Amino acid sequence: MIVIPAIDLQDGACVRMEAGDISTATVYDRDPVGRAQRFVEAGAQRLHVIDLDGAFGSGENVRAIERICAAVSVPVQTGGGIRTLEMAQARLDSGASEVILGTLLVEEERIARNIIGKLGTRIIAGIDARGEEVATHGWAERTPVARDALVRRVAQWGVERVIFTEIRRDGMGLGYDVDALRAVGTAAPVKITASGGARNLDDLRALRAEAIPAVDSCIIGSALYKGTIDLAEAIRELR
Repeated sequence: MIVIPAIDLQDGACVRMEAGDISTATVYDRDPVGRAQRFVEAGAQRLHVIDLDGAFGSGENVRAIERICAAVSVPVQTGGGIRTLEMAQARLDSGASEVILGTLLVEEERIARNIIGKLGTRIIAGIDARGEEVATHGWAERTPVARDALVRRVAQWGVERVIFTEIRRDGMGLGYDVDALRAVGTAAPVKITASGGARNLDDLRALRAEAIPAVDSCIIGSALYKGTIDLAEAIRELR
């Protein structure tokens, strides 16, 4: 299982939130490029970089993402605020390996399907939910869209990978929601990256022990910044 460290950008800095609440955002590092390089030095094979300002519609951090991509030698998957094919292509042109679509999957199906059709496997679906209810716009808005139904829908559009986050666990150190991951992993023939909730190595071991066939990677965020998980140790543990 691949361990993917997360960098969430707000005003050019690395921040973390609790359960998707922007009012809880805490700045951990004002040098995202340096942070990305340290993650790679610790053994990261891939980075997960999200533009929170883009997701919330309050700005953008494209230049910071571009600098991160230029500074590391591993693939960078990035999302947050992507609303058009041109914006998705711009992220790829800046050096990203894959682009994550979230809100667009729910609100603009025609545009989302066009982007997936044009960019193929370079598009990842970011599906974030509270229980079975999908949320959009940086998790700020609730929708009537059902989690598993959206997984099936994007698979039909050609998506091969879904990053699934149980919002209520994100940044809370409660461990991954393995029941939700199992449901998502059996909803459609896609690969799943687990996100939201890791606090320590026991949470990673628990995820691995579940042996959910579709889940082949996991994202770690807050635990790395708070120091409750050492990235190099986590990578060795799950390798």
